[in-house]
Amino acid sequence: MKAPPFAYRLAEDLPQALDLYARSEGEAVYLAGGHSIVPSLSLRLQAPALLIDISRISALAGLSVGPEGLRIGAITPHAVLLEDPLVADHAPLLVEAARHVAHPAIRNRATFGGNLVLADPASEFPAVVRALRAVLEVEGPDGARQIAADEFFLDLYTTALEPGEILRSVLIPPPAPGQRVAFAELARRRGDFAMVGAALRLVPEAGLIGSADIVFHSVGLTPMRAVAAEAALVGRALDEAAIAAACAAVAQDIEPSEDPVLPAATRLHLAGVLLGRLLRRVQGEWA
Repeated sequence: MKAPPFAYRLAEDLPQALDLYARSEGEAVYLAGGHSIVPSLSLRLQAPALLIDISRISALAGLSVGPEGLRIGAITPHAVLLEDPLVADHAPLLVEAARHVAHPAIRNRATFGGNLVLADPASEFPAVVRALRAVLEVEGPDGARQIAADEFFLDLYTTALEPGEILRSVLIPPPAPGQRVAFAELARRRGDFAMVGAALRLVPEAGLIGSADIVFHSVGLTPMRAVAAEAALVGRALDEAAIAAACAAVAQDIEPSEDPVLPAATRLHLAGVLLGRLLRRVQGEWA
């Protein structure tokens, strides 16, 4: 199939992009890397009157580190997250996840912000930003605002962005002292969508687990925070008893839907297995 007819405008800055959207009366979509929009147009799942290209807006680009943490511009390609030393130093969990995202040709073009805005529940980065307690910085017709990652992903391919808003950047808070992070996923082939994946962040306190962040992907309609598994860890030593309790608690946190290829019970079992692997990996580094 071919895309339906549409107009195209290259926006030079954020005010122009927002103005173009406002004048489109809601019949426009923003284009950055294009890895989700272009196939959607070709399949006629979308039929906007106007494509607004935001890929050259400097305000959406770049990485910087300040007192608030690491700020990543929304149009930063996946490949930069994999290779930039600032990301490796301040958000190594992103680097771990980026290794699992598709293939080099896609990572070189697809954007970090576009991935988050698409909100594909099988994608790695939404789970990671929830685990890192990131803040998404948004620009819209009514000005700028911040949205916590825990509040950003609402449903299948649905986010808290209002019509016309643009994700400007993602703020990753500074790493907590002594924190340990880990990411892994189970997929049939390298680069395929995962059957299940998980991002983990643990912060020690007096030799015990002071806080825990566990977020799964490919197990529901959004990246799923494992609240019961987190609670099973906090305040305990990272030993086999705590690991077993957290893995058992996963059944309270996720309820995968039935799939003709992968039954829900199998996916749930794999989630527990994967969490156990991540916790034992961190256990080897635990102080």
